[in-house]
Amino acid sequence: MSDNAKVIDQSSPSIARVYDYLLGGKDNYEVDRAVGDHFKLNLPGSVAIATTNRQALTRAVREMAEAGLTQFLDFGSGLPTADNVHQVAQRINPDARVVYIDNDPIVLAHGRALLATNDNTTVVQADVRDSTGIRADEQVNRLIDFDKPVALIFSAILHHLNDDEDPRAIVEYWTDQIQVGSSVFITHFRSGHNTETAAAEAKLQSTFGRGRWRTDDEIADLFGDLHLQEPGVIAAALWRQDEPGGDGKPQLVSPTPTLSVWEELIVAAIADKR
Repeated sequence: MSDNAKVIDQSSPSIARVYDYLLGGKDNYEVDRAVGDHFKLNLPGSVAIATTNRQALTRAVREMAEAGLTQFLDFGSGLPTADNVHQVAQRINPDARVVYIDNDPIVLAHGRALLATNDNTTVVQADVRDSTGIRADEQVNRLIDFDKPVALIFSAILHHLNDDEDPRAIVEYWTDQIQVGSSVFITHFRSGHNTETAAAEAKLQSTFGRGRWRTDDEIADLFGDLHLQEPGVIAAALWRQDEPGGDGKPQLVSPTPTLSVWEELIVAAIADKR
Protein backbone atom coordinates (compact mmCIF):
# COMPACT_ATOMS: atom_id res chain seq x y z
CA MET A 1 0.00 0.00 0.00
CA SER A 2 1.89 3.00 -1.27
CA ASP A 3 1.10 6.53 -0.22
CA ASN A 4 1.92 7.66 -3.75
CA ALA A 5 -0.28 5.63 -6.07
CA LYS A 6 -0.70 8.02 -9.01
CA VAL A 7 1.35 6.00 -11.50
CA ILE A 8 2.09 2.33 -12.06
CA ASP A 9 5.43 1.64 -10.39
CA GLN A 10 7.03 -1.43 -11.94
CA SER A 11 10.09 -1.17 -9.69
CA SER A 12 8.25 -1.87 -6.42
CA PRO A 13 5.97 -4.80 -5.64
CA SER A 14 2.24 -4.17 -5.32
CA ILE A 15 -0.04 -6.01 -2.92
CA ALA A 16 -2.74 -6.29 -5.58
CA ARG A 17 -0.32 -7.62 -8.19
CA VAL A 18 1.30 -10.14 -5.81
CA TYR A 19 -2.17 -11.50 -4.96
CA ASP A 20 -2.92 -11.62 -8.69
CA TYR A 21 0.21 -13.69 -9.28
CA LEU A 22 -0.60 -16.10 -6.44
CA LEU A 23 -4.08 -16.58 -7.92
CA GLY A 24 -2.62 -17.41 -11.32
CA GLY A 25 -3.25 -14.02 -12.94
CA LYS A 26 -1.12 -12.29 -15.55
CA ASP A 27 -1.43 -8.65 -14.48
CA ASN A 28 1.86 -8.49 -12.60
CA TYR A 29 5.50 -7.61 -13.10
CA GLU A 30 8.83 -9.29 -12.41
CA VAL A 31 9.15 -7.54 -9.07
CA ASP A 32 5.74 -8.89 -8.01
CA ARG A 33 6.57 -12.39 -9.20
CA ALA A 34 9.80 -12.34 -7.19
CA VAL A 35 7.80 -11.76 -4.01
CA GLY A 36 5.19 -14.30 -5.07
CA ASP A 37 7.86 -16.89 -5.85
CA HIS A 38 9.32 -16.42 -2.37
CA PHE A 39 5.94 -17.34 -0.92
CA LYS A 40 5.46 -20.25 -3.33
CA LEU A 41 8.92 -21.72 -2.74
CA ASN A 42 9.61 -20.90 0.92
CA LEU A 43 6.05 -20.70 2.25
CA PRO A 44 4.33 -23.17 -0.07
CA GLY A 45 0.92 -22.91 1.54
CA SER A 46 0.61 -19.26 0.55
CA VAL A 47 -1.27 -20.06 -2.65
CA ALA A 48 -3.84 -21.96 -0.58
CA ILE A 49 -4.34 -18.82 1.55
CA ALA A 50 -5.04 -16.65 -1.50
CA THR A 51 -7.34 -19.24 -3.07
CA THR A 52 -9.21 -19.95 0.17
CA ASN A 53 -9.76 -16.23 0.73
CA ARG A 54 -11.13 -15.73 -2.77
CA GLN A 55 -13.52 -18.65 -2.42
CA ALA A 56 -14.84 -17.30 0.88
CA LEU A 57 -15.40 -13.90 -0.75
CA THR A 58 -17.45 -15.52 -3.51
CA ARG A 59 -19.62 -17.32 -0.97
CA ALA A 60 -20.10 -14.12 1.05
CA VAL A 61 -21.21 -12.07 -1.96
CA ARG A 62 -23.61 -14.81 -3.03
CA GLU A 63 -25.08 -15.00 0.45
CA MET A 64 -25.47 -11.22 0.82
CA ALA A 65 -27.05 -10.94 -2.63
CA GLU A 66 -29.45 -13.79 -1.90
CA ALA A 67 -30.39 -11.99 1.32
CA GLY A 68 -31.51 -9.03 -0.78
CA LEU A 69 -28.53 -6.69 -0.73
CA THR A 70 -28.11 -4.94 -4.06
CA GLN A 71 -25.27 -2.49 -3.33
CA PHE A 72 -21.67 -3.58 -2.76
CA LEU A 73 -18.64 -1.49 -1.78
CA ASP A 74 -15.46 -3.55 -2.06
CA PHE A 75 -12.39 -2.04 -0.35
CA GLY A 76 -8.96 -3.14 -1.54
CA SER A 77 -10.59 -5.12 -4.32
CA GLY A 78 -7.40 -6.08 -6.16
CA LEU A 79 -7.15 -7.05 -9.80
CA PRO A 80 -10.06 -8.65 -11.65
CA THR A 81 -10.10 -12.45 -11.55
CA ALA A 82 -12.67 -15.21 -11.94
CA ASP A 83 -16.00 -14.66 -10.18
CA ASN A 84 -15.56 -11.02 -9.29
CA VAL A 85 -17.97 -9.41 -6.85
CA HIS A 86 -20.09 -7.85 -9.61
CA GLN A 87 -20.33 -11.12 -11.50
CA VAL A 88 -21.51 -13.07 -8.47
CA ALA A 89 -23.94 -10.37 -7.33
CA GLN A 90 -25.34 -9.66 -10.79
CA ARG A 91 -25.99 -13.32 -11.48
CA ILE A 92 -28.45 -13.17 -8.61
CA ASN A 93 -29.71 -9.65 -9.28
CA PRO A 94 -28.75 -8.12 -12.65
CA ASP A 95 -29.42 -4.66 -11.21
CA ALA A 96 -26.90 -5.05 -8.36
CA ARG A 97 -24.46 -2.15 -8.11
CA VAL A 98 -20.80 -2.60 -7.26
CA VAL A 99 -18.00 -0.13 -6.54
CA TYR A 100 -14.45 -1.43 -6.33
CA ILE A 101 -11.93 0.60 -4.33
CA ASP A 102 -8.17 0.10 -4.75
CA ASN A 103 -5.18 2.42 -4.63
CA ASP A 104 -3.17 0.60 -7.31
CA PRO A 105 -3.49 2.38 -10.68
CA ILE A 106 -3.19 -0.92 -12.57
CA VAL A 107 -6.41 -2.05 -10.88
CA LEU A 108 -8.09 1.11 -12.15
CA ALA A 109 -6.83 0.57 -15.69
CA HIS A 110 -7.75 -3.10 -15.96
CA GLY A 111 -10.99 -2.70 -14.05
CA ARG A 112 -12.29 0.10 -16.21
CA ALA A 113 -11.46 -1.82 -19.37
CA LEU A 114 -13.30 -4.86 -18.03
CA LEU A 115 -16.31 -2.85 -16.92
CA ALA A 116 -16.60 -0.51 -19.90
CA THR A 117 -20.01 -1.91 -20.81
CA ASN A 118 -21.31 -2.41 -17.26
CA ASP A 119 -23.07 0.75 -16.10
CA ASN A 120 -23.79 -0.69 -12.65
CA THR A 121 -20.15 -1.32 -11.74
CA THR A 122 -17.12 0.94 -11.46
CA VAL A 123 -13.59 1.12 -10.07
CA VAL A 124 -12.37 4.05 -7.99
CA GLN A 125 -8.69 4.61 -7.31
CA ALA A 126 -8.44 5.51 -3.64
CA ASP A 127 -6.72 4.46 -0.44
CA VAL A 128 -8.85 2.60 2.09
CA ARG A 129 -7.48 4.98 4.74
CA ASP A 130 -9.09 7.94 2.97
CA SER A 131 -12.64 7.23 4.13
CA THR A 132 -13.99 10.76 3.73
CA GLY A 133 -12.50 11.08 0.26
CA ILE A 134 -14.10 7.82 -0.84
CA ARG A 135 -17.42 8.83 0.70
CA ALA A 136 -17.40 12.08 -1.29
CA ASP A 137 -16.36 10.47 -4.58
CA GLU A 138 -18.73 11.16 -7.45
CA GLN A 139 -18.66 7.60 -8.82
CA VAL A 140 -19.27 6.11 -5.38
CA ASN A 141 -22.32 8.28 -4.90
CA ARG A 142 -23.56 7.64 -8.44
CA LEU A 143 -23.93 3.94 -7.71
CA ILE A 144 -24.29 3.66 -3.94
CA ASP A 145 -27.37 5.07 -2.20
CA PHE A 146 -26.39 5.27 1.45
CA ASP A 147 -30.03 5.72 2.43
CA LYS A 148 -30.49 2.04 1.55
CA PRO A 149 -28.68 -1.06 2.87
CA VAL A 150 -25.14 -1.64 1.59
CA ALA A 151 -22.77 -4.61 1.69
CA LEU A 152 -19.29 -3.54 2.79
CA ILE A 153 -16.41 -5.85 1.87
CA PHE A 154 -12.97 -5.73 3.50
CA SER A 155 -11.44 -8.86 2.01
CA ALA A 156 -7.76 -9.37 2.92
CA ILE A 157 -7.14 -5.63 3.30
CA LEU A 158 -7.30 -4.70 6.98
CA HIS A 159 -4.29 -6.83 7.90
CA HIS A 160 -2.24 -4.49 5.71
CA LEU A 161 -3.01 -1.65 8.12
CA ASN A 162 -0.86 -1.07 11.17
CA ASP A 163 -2.42 -0.50 14.57
CA ASP A 164 -1.66 3.23 14.47
CA GLU A 165 -3.78 3.46 11.29
CA ASP A 166 -6.72 2.23 13.37
CA PRO A 167 -8.50 -0.24 11.08
CA ARG A 168 -11.39 -0.50 13.54
CA ALA A 169 -12.03 3.23 13.14
CA ILE A 170 -12.13 2.78 9.37
CA VAL A 171 -14.75 0.04 9.63
CA GLU A 172 -16.66 2.11 12.20
CA TYR A 173 -16.70 5.12 9.88
CA TRP A 174 -18.38 3.07 7.19
CA THR A 175 -20.81 1.33 9.51
CA ASP A 176 -21.93 4.82 10.57
CA GLN A 177 -22.65 5.60 6.90
CA ILE A 178 -24.86 2.58 6.20
CA GLN A 179 -28.43 1.78 7.16
CA VAL A 180 -29.97 -0.98 9.24
CA GLY A 181 -30.11 -4.11 7.09
CA SER A 182 -26.56 -3.66 5.82
CA SER A 183 -23.82 -6.27 6.21
CA VAL A 184 -20.03 -6.16 6.61
CA PHE A 185 -17.74 -8.97 5.45
CA ILE A 186 -14.12 -9.20 6.63
CA THR A 187 -11.32 -11.65 5.94
CA HIS A 188 -8.05 -11.21 7.80
CA PHE A 189 -4.76 -12.95 8.53
CA ARG A 190 -4.86 -14.46 12.02
CA SER A 191 -1.98 -14.86 14.44
CA GLY A 192 -1.09 -18.53 14.45
CA HIS A 193 1.72 -18.28 17.01
CA ASN A 194 3.81 -20.60 14.88
CA THR A 195 6.79 -20.41 12.54
CA GLU A 196 4.60 -20.23 9.41
CA THR A 197 2.74 -17.18 10.71
CA ALA A 198 5.94 -15.45 11.78
CA ALA A 199 7.66 -16.10 8.45
CA ALA A 200 4.71 -14.93 6.34
CA GLU A 201 4.17 -11.83 8.45
CA ALA A 202 7.88 -10.93 8.40
CA LYS A 203 8.03 -11.26 4.61
CA LEU A 204 5.03 -8.99 4.03
CA GLN A 205 6.34 -6.42 6.51
CA SER A 206 9.80 -6.40 4.94
CA THR A 207 8.36 -6.16 1.43
CA PHE A 208 5.61 -3.60 1.94
CA GLY A 209 6.75 -1.96 5.19
CA ARG A 210 3.45 -2.67 6.87
CA GLY A 211 1.05 -5.33 8.05
CA ARG A 212 -0.31 -6.76 11.28
CA TRP A 213 -1.60 -10.25 11.99
CA ARG A 214 -4.35 -10.23 14.62
CA THR A 215 -5.98 -12.71 16.96
CA ASP A 216 -9.55 -13.91 16.49
CA ASP A 217 -10.70 -11.61 19.31
CA GLU A 218 -8.95 -8.61 17.71
CA ILE A 219 -10.53 -9.43 14.36
CA ALA A 220 -13.98 -9.76 15.92
CA ASP A 221 -13.40 -6.37 17.56
CA LEU A 222 -13.04 -4.78 14.11
CA PHE A 223 -16.81 -5.22 13.69
CA GLY A 224 -17.49 -2.94 16.66
CA ASP A 225 -21.16 -2.98 17.69
CA LEU A 226 -22.39 -4.90 14.65
CA HIS A 227 -24.19 -8.21 15.16
CA LEU A 228 -21.71 -10.97 14.33
CA GLN A 229 -23.38 -13.83 12.46
CA GLU A 230 -22.78 -17.46 13.38
CA PRO A 231 -20.32 -19.11 13.37
CA GLY A 232 -18.37 -15.93 14.15
CA VAL A 233 -14.70 -15.61 13.22
CA ILE A 234 -13.47 -18.92 11.82
CA ALA A 235 -11.05 -20.17 9.19
CA ALA A 236 -12.11 -18.90 5.77
CA ALA A 237 -11.85 -22.43 4.40
CA LEU A 238 -14.68 -23.45 6.74
CA TRP A 239 -16.74 -20.27 6.65
CA ARG A 240 -20.09 -20.99 4.98
CA GLN A 241 -18.79 -24.25 3.58
CA ASP A 242 -22.24 -25.69 3.39
CA GLU A 243 -24.53 -27.69 1.18
CA PRO A 244 -28.33 -27.96 1.06
CA GLY A 245 -29.82 -30.25 3.66
CA GLY A 246 -32.97 -32.31 3.19
CA ASP A 247 -35.06 -29.39 4.41
CA GLY A 248 -33.47 -26.99 1.96
CA LYS A 249 -31.54 -25.20 4.70
CA PRO A 250 -27.75 -24.99 4.59
CA GLN A 251 -25.77 -27.17 6.91
CA LEU A 252 -22.06 -27.59 7.56
CA VAL A 253 -20.47 -30.25 5.42
CA SER A 254 -19.72 -33.30 7.56
CA PRO A 255 -17.21 -34.39 8.52
CA THR A 256 -15.47 -31.06 9.02
CA PRO A 257 -12.33 -31.11 6.87
CA THR A 258 -8.90 -31.02 8.47
CA LEU A 259 -7.18 -27.76 7.55
CA SER A 260 -3.52 -27.20 6.85
CA VAL A 261 -1.64 -24.73 9.02
CA TRP A 262 -1.78 -22.35 6.05
CA GLU A 263 -5.55 -22.56 5.70
CA GLU A 264 -5.80 -21.75 9.40
CA LEU A 265 -4.00 -18.46 8.82
CA ILE A 266 -6.88 -16.59 7.19
CA VAL A 267 -10.28 -16.19 8.79
CA ALA A 268 -13.64 -14.80 7.68
CA ALA A 269 -16.73 -13.39 9.33
CA ILE A 270 -19.84 -11.40 8.48
CA ALA A 271 -21.86 -9.06 10.67
CA ASP A 272 -25.10 -7.15 10.27
CA LYS A 273 -26.25 -3.67 11.23
CA ARG A 274 -29.48 -4.00 13.19
